[in-house]
Amino acid sequence: MKLSLLQKYILTMVWDNRRFPVSRDKFSDFYNKIKFAPTKKIQIKTISRSMERLINKGLLIGFGEKTQYKLYINQVKLTAQGKKTALALLGKQATLPFKKK
Repeated sequence: MKLSLLQKYILTMVWDNRRFPVSRDKFSDFYNKIKFAPTKKIQIKTISRSMERLINKGLLIGFGEKTQYKLYINQVKLTAQGKKTALALLGKQATLPFKKK
């Protein structure tokens, strides 16, 4: 299963706080490391989309409100499959940024 950098960040953040549901405000720290970060509106939209996709894959449980048209996620927690995926991400060795010739 291929995951984006933001999705990997979300899984590792939730893994660090696995006893309690994690608030979505913590995930905005991902963009503090980026030099040319997008606007706040785009950040919120991207984080929401990533969390919804992780929930659809069965890696996260979302807590919030579901209306007829939209899903409002306030907190997330890992599922059993999400715990296995997060452990695999933490155990994976980072690749070095070699330049291809």
